[in-house]
Amino acid sequence: MQQTERKGRTMRCPYCSFIESKVIDSRPTEENNSIRRRRECLKCGKRFTTYEKLESIALVVIKKDDSRQPFNRNKVLKGIMTACEKRPISLAQMERITDDIESELSQSMEREVRSTRIGELVMKKLRSLDEVAYVRFASVYKQFDDLNTFMEELKGLINDR
Repeated sequence: MQQTERKGRTMRCPYCSFIESKVIDSRPTEENNSIRRRRECLKCGKRFTTYEKLESIALVVIKKDDSRQPFNRNKVLKGIMTACEKRPISLAQMERITDDIESELSQSMEREVRSTRIGELVMKKLRSLDEVAYVRFASVYKQFDDLNTFMEELKGLINDR
């Protein structure tokens, strides 16, 4: 495998499917969690980009009913995107929050994590980013039963200012 990587023959060209390419440029991404490589196909000469990312340890989420399922960063991102809908928050910011949460969970070295822990991390990140997005997420996550519970959350937010 190492010899193949040295020669830049690890990726199939997305244009002509030729298996050999050479690496033209290689640099870390802004988040420093992967390597961006510019490649050139040795057959058709077209250039394309690949990303190399460290394979993470499988993380299992323990749901409220004690069932278990693999961690899915897209679910976390989707929840954040829903809370941030029509707010002045870029997709890059939402992805950064998701990356931070995924990174924090991975660094904890625990193979299983409760869904409540993930929800708390999302709320913590959203609270510091956008109060409206935070309240939206919290209202779904905490399943407010009535207006009084919702108002208590809002009062806590206002008092923390």
